[in-house]
Amino acid sequence: MRRLTLMLALLASPVSAHEYWLQPLDYTVNPDATLMAQIVNGSDYVGQKLPYLPQRFVRFDDVVNGTASPVAGRTGDIPAVQIPNPPEGLNVLVYQAQNATVDYKDWDTFVRFTEHKDFPGILDRHRERGFAEEAFREVYSRYSKSLVAVGDGQGADQRDGLETEIVALTNPYADDLADGMKFQLWYGDAPRANVRFEVYDRSPDGTVTQTFLKTDDQGMVTVPVQPGYTYMADAVLIREPAADLAAETGALWETLWANMTWAVPD
Repeated sequence: MRRLTLMLALLASPVSAHEYWLQPLDYTVNPDATLMAQIVNGSDYVGQKLPYLPQRFVRFDDVVNGTASPVAGRTGDIPAVQIPNPPEGLNVLVYQAQNATVDYKDWDTFVRFTEHKDFPGILDRHRERGFAEEAFREVYSRYSKSLVAVGDGQGADQRDGLETEIVALTNPYADDLADGMKFQLWYGDAPRANVRFEVYDRSPDGTVTQTFLKTDDQGMVTVPVQPGYTYMADAVLIREPAADLAAETGALWETLWANMTWAVPD
């Protein structure tokens, strides 16, 4: 009953259940073990664990040293990622979901969302486009990544061709983290400069803290980190949907969500 209640709550609230992330069961894995990770939809590190469903994603890869291998699975698998004997090095899980829609039940919910994600000018633009301050539909897409160390964990993240993407410029399992983790945020072929970069950290005792950062002129940001913590970064952009997508879905706005998870070893 509790699981059903959680699923209904997630489906009912477009604001409280926005994050969509890959959550490894262990961020450091031996090469002769199995790399396992959940797909999770929720907020504040709490959410619904989703099964492996090929019809729900555009791509699902494990990228090691620039080589991408499809994440294989059986429909309905939970955890969704189960990779036996993964290649040694930094494994970057890359997931792009199919488009989906959400209906805002009232105008105030959208206002709170734009404030939380720091979308200046969007409310004015909504009015300029001739739309009323009332319920409407949004179409959205998810672009999630996760950094997992297999064996020595050596290697580097890179751009993987996602429309919006967080790229780790630091390897949390092999690099010096005294100055934090460095990232660069992308949209298409350009860095996303001077935009909100949201970070959740979870301490060893399970306490979750949310921090708002901002990318610089080159789309870069540094995240302070601590040993034994796990982290999730999230960055969202909003745009007018293409005419064909708007006609197909009935959506007035489109959002694209970039997400990344990682851990800092003790």
